[in-house]
Amino acid sequence: GCALPLREGKGTMFDGGCREPTIMRWPARIPAGRVCGEMAATIDVLPTLADILDVELPADRIIDGKSILPLMEGRAGAKSPHEAYYFYYGNELQAIRSGKWKLHFPHKYRTLGGRPGGKGGMPVPYETARIGLALFDLETDIGETTNVAEEHPEVVARLEALAEKARKDLGDSRTGQRGKNVRPPGRL
Repeated sequence: GCALPLREGKGTMFDGGCREPTIMRWPARIPAGRVCGEMAATIDVLPTLADILDVELPADRIIDGKSILPLMEGRAGAKSPHEAYYFYYGNELQAIRSGKWKLHFPHKYRTLGGRPGGKGGMPVPYETARIGLALFDLETDIGETTNVAEEHPEVVARLEALAEKARKDLGDSRTGQRGKNVRPPGRL
């Protein structure tokens, strides 16, 4: 597959690997023909369902998601309920997104290096590439091609501070931090 104009593909924390469009239909609650550009994630499904059903979430565990019902309903001025989303690959914090900004931390990633992905169901081998600290403005650079970290040191500092909070909470194998709230994924 090809995720253009997004960068890279599955198995990476670039938007070509983790951004997914979503289509919702609920005639009684979701306005037809609306497009929402705010970010949401699957972690928000449970809190949103609880909000719709007017049920309390369990108080004996941490719930990372938040209700996105205002986004779904197209309420005026509705914004993502998250200050930031954290992009982990396994136990490694590889990127953070807040609004239009996405900061990648130094990490290795798999890439096809611009080559086609294969033919007749036969994949081609990946290469390993590396990205350093890089800030992207996703409003003007959806393909994450131009690092603007030097032009926006205040944004880098703000996102690094948020990332440090995430590391204290969930850890980061790249930095060797073990978070105080590391827990196994939920089970059905």
